[in-house]
Amino acid sequence: MFIGRLRGCGRVVDCHGAVRFRSSGKAQISEGAVVARVVVDVMLKPEILDPQGQAIARKLPQLGYEGVVAVRQGKRFEVELEGDADEAALERVGKIAETLLANPVIENYEVHVL
Repeated sequence: MFIGRLRGCGRVVDCHGAVRFRSSGKAQISEGAVVARVVVDVMLKPEILDPQGQAIARKLPQLGYEGVVAVRQGKRFEVELEGDADEAALERVGKIAETLLANPVIENYEVHVL
């Protein structure tokens, strides 16, 4: 797999266009800057089968956990933003969720401030 460097920064790009960071990958935020943490929870829509959740639900009684009726598997993303988590910032994270983090055909997502 070819890995190339983007000029002038510490990122590398693989042949699929995915960006990876050479170092820790953390954004450099100046000291004293306001940073908001926004959470995006992504879950399969209720009408979509969840085989991973079903497998977990079947296994729980074998492990001694009784009374669990159903399990749904999902994803959680924590996004750190410069500045306050105002309506514009939440709307921007919502667009990110719809474009990249969730598949709106089969998944629902919720955006909220942590």
